[in-house]
Amino acid sequence: MFSSLRHAAVFLIAGFLHSGSGSEGATFKVATYNLENYVIQATRSRTVKSPESRAKVQETILALKADVLALQEIGPEDAFQEMRSELKSKGLDYPYWEHVKGFDTNVFVGVLSRFPFSDTRSHTKDSYLLNGRRFQVSRGFAEVDIKVTADYSFTLMTGHLKSKRTIPEADEAEMRLEEAKLLREKVDARLSGNPETHLVVLGDFNDTKDSASIRTLIGRGRLRLVDTRPAERNGDNLPSSNPAWEPRNITWTHYYGKEDSYSRVDYLLISPGMAETWVKNESFIVALPNWGLASDHRPLVATFTVPE
Repeated sequence: MFSSLRHAAVFLIAGFLHSGSGSEGATFKVATYNLENYVIQATRSRTVKSPESRAKVQETILALKADVLALQEIGPEDAFQEMRSELKSKGLDYPYWEHVKGFDTNVFVGVLSRFPFSDTRSHTKDSYLLNGRRFQVSRGFAEVDIKVTADYSFTLMTGHLKSKRTIPEADEAEMRLEEAKLLREKVDARLSGNPETHLVVLGDFNDTKDSASIRTLIGRGRLRLVDTRPAERNGDNLPSSNPAWEPRNITWTHYYGKEDSYSRVDYLLISPGMAETWVKNESFIVALPNWGLASDHRPLVATFTVPE
């Protein structure tokens, strides 16, 4: 009886996978998306996200077609479950989910998955000492082990680091760096025991790649994470004239209205072991018309093969 159920579950999971092209095997997609205050009940600091904006978020997620989706700035669980229900009614069911409650009681991080979780280790009470004062990580970190098939799993960590909004209590860049250090500690804890661990670290990290916080999170040496750097699929595919720089394709993920600027602050980082199954030409930024109705961020997605 157990064997029959196990084979049925494996067959069901396999049905979620996509057929690869050419010599590639089955593939799956992992994505991250900051929803910009997906709140359905007003609080003292957050207004309700309009029905039109929520509908555009759902349209964008449907276009992503991700098998696993990390979320930032999702509201409390009522908003999270409403969105899951709306997506399911439109043909995209995420039966497995994690909603992480942190110090911030307005917006949260979460994970939606078509694949089951074999374990969850989300972190909601991390704190750090800065200039003699104790601070808590505002949104917590989600950490889940995801079982893609009976023989293949990977670990996903997502976070939403301190924004660039200034506050009187401390310097925002220093706060963001301390949060990045805590997240990197969790990365090291997973990789130090087994450097070949399949790990995806993704989310809104609120800074550019040359910043101290992002350099800390990526790390160095044999446990350095790989930056997948998804870009628009608009035909720009030439290498940079300077070999030390990345190509000049379009990779921005966030529009900051105060500065009228566009920058890449959302990342999809992977461990060296995960990089062995990364499909580079199927990793991209979703660029829909009127994308800004949904959020001030654009989602990014990376594709991976399932080892034979």
